[in-house]
Amino acid sequence: MSGYKNLISAITSRHSETASDRTQSTTNLESKDYGVSSSDREGVPSSRASLADVPFQLIPEEMRRKRYVVAVTGATGATLAIRLLQALRALDIETHLILSKWAVKTLKYETDMTERELKDLADYSYSNSDLAAPPSSGSFIHDGMFIIPCSMKTLAAVRIGLGDELISRSADVCLKEGRKLMLVVRETPLNDIHLENMLFLRRAGAIIFPPVPAYYIRPQTIDDLTNQTVGRILDSMGLHTTGFARWAENL
Repeated sequence: MSGYKNLISAITSRHSETASDRTQSTTNLESKDYGVSSSDREGVPSSRASLADVPFQLIPEEMRRKRYVVAVTGATGATLAIRLLQALRALDIETHLILSKWAVKTLKYETDMTERELKDLADYSYSNSDLAAPPSSGSFIHDGMFIIPCSMKTLAAVRIGLGDELISRSADVCLKEGRKLMLVVRETPLNDIHLENMLFLRRAGAIIFPPVPAYYIRPQTIDDLTNQTVGRILDSMGLHTTGFARWAENL
């Protein structure tokens, strides 16, 4: 009997010691600083920080000038890019122009405008090889991007996220940042690859805009068609303007 009492006493004593050890261990954990000094914590945000120390403020929309990236590739339709840049300048919208090397050649074939004159229509211009230019970064704020005209090569590069040149990289940034991206695709006829690339990018959020002439306006000049097409391009990007014929005005 005495042996049984001694066993119970030993178990009770051991349980008390274990509970005491756990309490002491918890106390030690709470009091430890793990070698982190107060100076190491200076860069860590505190829940008790004053709001005056938080640097973020909204940029009022009315105080920010609208800004668009305009990319021009070697597809036919240089006059559309020219008129778009002219329209954006007339609307006091900031433009960032990217020219591919073949865009410059097409400009010479189709117009009397020089490369310098085209660049002068934009606020800023960049080489297509300059992957350090502002439009290549998601932190560069803008309202959308036009690729006008868009060649099938550029369409394919954007579709696969190639990003080896500034135009395709800037388009990829638009898609990942959820910004408006319009591809004014210029090719005919279209094969399966072209159509599948367009469908893929449409599902990814891009606007696919074939510059189909609107003959219902009964154009008298090429300018009439160009203005109507560019006006619809602006409409599709949420920039509603006057200056071109609309369907209701022709009924």
